[in-house]
Amino acid sequence: MEELSMVTSKQFFGRHSLCAIVSMLIVVLCVSGLATVQAAESESSWPYANETKQQRDARMKWWREARFGMFIHWGVYSVPAGMYKDKRIGGIGEWIMKHGEIPVAEYKKFAKQFNPVRYDPDAWVRLAKTAGMKYLVITAKHHDGFALFDSKVTDWDIVDATPYGKDLLEPLALACRKHGVKLGFYYSQAQDWCHPGGRTGSKGKPWDKAQKGDMDEYVRKIAVPQVKEILANYGDIAILWWDTPWGIDREKADMLQPPIRLQDGILTNNRLGGDYEGDFGTPEQKIPATGMPGRDWETCMTINGTWGYKSYDHNWKSTEKLIKNLVDIASKGGNYLLNVGPTSLGEIPQPSIERLKEIGLWMKVNGEAIYATTASPFSKLTWGRCTKKVRDKAVTLYLHVFDWPEDGKLLVPGLQSQVLRISMLANGQLLQAGEHKTGVIINVPDKPLDQYVTVIKLEVKGPLNVKQVKKEQKEVGV
Repeated sequence: MEELSMVTSKQFFGRHSLCAIVSMLIVVLCVSGLATVQAAESESSWPYANETKQQRDARMKWWREARFGMFIHWGVYSVPAGMYKDKRIGGIGEWIMKHGEIPVAEYKKFAKQFNPVRYDPDAWVRLAKTAGMKYLVITAKHHDGFALFDSKVTDWDIVDATPYGKDLLEPLALACRKHGVKLGFYYSQAQDWCHPGGRTGSKGKPWDKAQKGDMDEYVRKIAVPQVKEILANYGDIAILWWDTPWGIDREKADMLQPPIRLQDGILTNNRLGGDYEGDFGTPEQKIPATGMPGRDWETCMTINGTWGYKSYDHNWKSTEKLIKNLVDIASKGGNYLLNVGPTSLGEIPQPSIERLKEIGLWMKVNGEAIYATTASPFSKLTWGRCTKKVRDKAVTLYLHVFDWPEDGKLLVPGLQSQVLRISMLANGQLLQAGEHKTGVIINVPDKPLDQYVTVIKLEVKGPLNVKQVKKEQKEVGV
């Protein structure tokens, strides 16, 4: 370019025709424009858009094998705990600001009472591990805009707005690394009820003039830099759990994509917006009847009726229900992200602790039938569920029996493969089987070995051969 600038226009036109010059300029402009577009796409698009199936399988491997994780909803909303002006506010606990239409200035006063002096992140992670959970996802920032970390882009965070004054995520990250539990961060990228420009609900109507503002500016000045903070400052992060996509179009979603590159191999869910599907679907508070064939998915669910702590919500699911949910989800090829909602002091409610420990006892015996398994080959089972592991020359079927047969005969419908070995998973007791016109009959003990779900390990010669038998499958609900 320097040489060209030193040549006079007369000399230049004397050597080249006008058409040649115009053509050259068009090529230069096109190449330059294409490079700009490619650079923009490279910076804004989902980092894994072009990965191969092998690359994706390698990135998803740990998550697909984990099957069970802990969700933690925690924040300032645990202070009012479902109450506002001496009245119970309906709905889930973490939505109290919206459902109660609490003004920003008034809601922020609750932060002065958020002082989790009993917070023990090591105990939280050990509880998750005891329950058999392989990963943990915590609300780094929920819809009220309050950050559980020391954010440099706002003072509406744990360090600046509360008497506690210490980052809550850093010690949790250290505990996860210590105990070998994968860590994920939930981040509300669209809804933010305390920062101007953030969405204020499904219909986007603010109840306080302080919430009005430009959403593009909010994404640029709050969401993007905060996502960079949580992905840059806490070591390896396995999951970025977006929530929710309302108001996030493609342009805004693209603003939020570059920080993902700070974590090599990180997984993201399907709630970013802008038509990005992410790595896995997230059915909430329900188990899809047939799973989500062809799609990785994770059911997120509460142990009682709320995500964030509510002092008067005692609608606790039984341990049996939770275990059967886990089995049901695994049998359909999904993961189970089970929530706890700590108090403002930093304590996980005792009913949650009790149930997680009981699940852990079951998982200690039967985890083999959950971890690294794939979906059931049977479309219908009247007595329970099935998970499987496939090897080159053999297939292991784990029969999760919900309803123990009174006659001592368990029918595995449609199974045509040669049976190699049958045993009780809990104690290794060998069982006998006989052929049946519609499958295989297993002779089982008079009583189940487990009060919740007893598992039978059935090994057959590969490849697996199952003839589908149409019968109604009893649903366990959620």
